[in-house]
Amino acid sequence: MSDLLDFFIQGGPVMIPIGVASLVGLAAFLERLAALRAGRVAPADLLVEITELLKQDRPADALTACRKREVALARVAEVAIEARGKARAAIKERLEEVGRREAAELEKGAAVLGTVASVAPLLGLLGTVYGMILTFEVIAEQGIGVAASLAGGISQALITTLAGLCVGIPALVAHRYVLSRVDARVLELEEASLAVLDRVAGAEEPA
Repeated sequence: MSDLLDFFIQGGPVMIPIGVASLVGLAAFLERLAALRAGRVAPADLLVEITELLKQDRPADALTACRKREVALARVAEVAIEARGKARAAIKERLEEVGRREAAELEKGAAVLGTVASVAPLLGLLGTVYGMILTFEVIAEQGIGVAASLAGGISQALITTLAGLCVGIPALVAHRYVLSRVDARVLELEEASLAVLDRVAGAEEPA
């Protein structure tokens, strides 16, 4: 633990924002993992309950079931049920509007990860430049003959580069992973929404 603290201190002041970025990225990743796990967006049991109630012509009970659950499918299905009796195209358009809003909510944390993945290496580069400036200041004052005096600036430059990459690379991988989970959950939500739409407007408009 003390070695890690020494390593952090040797990196200089730029290590502080890099450390903060790593904590923010980790928190955003864990929060998105929890939000995007199976059953948190379009739970299968809720879809079965809603479609069964609609099949039995009990839209009021279906609305009640939706309002009891704080998930994306419940909010989308509620809109569809409330629009019951309107033209299918109108209901579908409204569903797409709500679906886009829910998709944006699912992607919210992913943007934080993307920012950390972009900023952390740049902070490492900033630390590198700062360390090299210190090195050249030592050279200007003492010349190039004192290796120990130069080592501090060079070490600081390399440490911040390493730290920035160690934060940025995992954040980039986490960002891509979260985006893939978002795509999967959005697809599930779309399929569930179509199932509700078919129940709400399935008998509409004879050919």
